[in-house]
Amino acid sequence: MRNYPKISSLIAAATFILFTIAGCVSRKQVRQPFFFIQMTDPQFGFFNANKDFVKETENFEKAIKEANRLHPDYVIITGDLINSPGDKAQIAEYKRIVAKLDKSIPVYHIAGNHDVTNDPKPEDIEGFNKNFGPDYFSIKHKGTYGIVLNSLYFKSPSGVQAQADAQDIWLRNELLRAKKDGASTILIFQHHSWFLKDPLEKNDYFNIDLATRKKYLDLFAASGVSHVFAGHYHRNAFGKSGNIEMVTTGPVGKPLGKDPSGFRIISINGNKVTHKYYNLDSIPDQATLSQ
Repeated sequence: MRNYPKISSLIAAATFILFTIAGCVSRKQVRQPFFFIQMTDPQFGFFNANKDFVKETENFEKAIKEANRLHPDYVIITGDLINSPGDKAQIAEYKRIVAKLDKSIPVYHIAGNHDVTNDPKPEDIEGFNKNFGPDYFSIKHKGTYGIVLNSLYFKSPSGVQAQADAQDIWLRNELLRAKKDGASTILIFQHHSWFLKDPLEKNDYFNIDLATRKKYLDLFAASGVSHVFAGHYHRNAFGKSGNIEMVTTGPVGKPLGKDPSGFRIISINGNKVTHKYYNLDSIPDQATLSQ
């Protein structure tokens, strides 16, 4: 009888060790390498000035088929899902094709200027929310913290200032939460690029105004953000602001430069991020994971 307390202590200690080991294994599994796909600007209606969306259908169906074959951890589509804001036929065709994505692969939709107009009002945001879901949210996956933003709140907030202010408060809280959670990598996803090549480049249709740009790039730098992935430009562009890489991805839909229609494969291993853009006709047999 007098040995029971000692035995109980040994059992408790063994149980603690087993749970500790299990927890370590679990954390190791959670942070295993993975990849996802960024598509952008399928923009149904753009090829033929809203007369039809034959080419957009061809491209997007091909992109979804390739995504199903590669089977990424998720697909994120960074805006301009359609060309004419609120167009029911364009929205229906986009939804019809994206529904072909394997149901085990999550897909995330981001608002672009052609989804909510260049100068959005609350009703435009409500329309996007109704058709595609929230316009800002987080993706927590295998140690990576993805923060999805509505870049129209930075580019042209005048008609939606209350919503822009709400996103700003939410964003700052999410960045604090990501740091508190010990995220190995913090990524930002949005439609507009903060800049294309140089963080000090002049204001342009394809970037976000310098004063706003500096404010948020400083916030991202202080918060440990490593990459921002965007679209809107309809071609590829790259630049760096300190340790932050600004990645602008070419379109699934109509190109506006030399880069062909395609999508980007992003690979994550701990805090290492690698990525490559592929022509829709040259998608690899399998994704290469970061080492």
